[in-house]
Amino acid sequence: MRSLGTGSGVLLAMFCLFTANVQGKETYGWIEHARVESLDIEAKAKLDSGALTSSIHATDIERFERDDEEWVRFTLALEKNDKGEMKTKRLERPLFRDLTVIGAGGRDTRPVVLLEICFGDTVYEEQFGLENRDDLTYPLLIGRRTIQHLGTIDVTKTFLKEPVCDGDSERLSYEEQDSDEDIGI
Repeated sequence: MRSLGTGSGVLLAMFCLFTANVQGKETYGWIEHARVESLDIEAKAKLDSGALTSSIHATDIERFERDDEEWVRFTLALEKNDKGEMKTKRLERPLFRDLTVIGAGGRDTRPVVLLEICFGDTVYEEQFGLENRDDLTYPLLIGRRTIQHLGTIDVTKTFLKEPVCDGDSERLSYEEQDSDEDIGI
């Protein structure tokens, strides 16, 4: 019988630590149904570990001041799951922060607001960058800031959890959630 070398022992220890950290967490597919609470509508969401901040399809984005604070007025327009109907709603939220995105097209600054989204049986208040995602496949992109509260992603699966939140569901406000500083928060 061959014994494990030092390198194998380190790998085994790392695996055990990883397994202990994800026990008790849910597993989600790389595409899931999520319900945007402001619209009371389900939409397809791409869970993207390459993005830090989540984003949502929004149009007619306007910044304004209210009581000496910056606010954002915008329209959410999301397609009802598999029905082809659009549901739109004009919303106003306090500006949480500005997000600067640098990509092939250059530098872009987007407003970020807090919105509630239902995954599984829990409602999460999370940061969402507002952008026109008309030319993208998924109206919701869920980044690491949100994924860390959900659990793990199985990149070989889709639609593992249906959003089943109701009035009795657990609600986690942004301030109540533990965040992992290693992801860049």
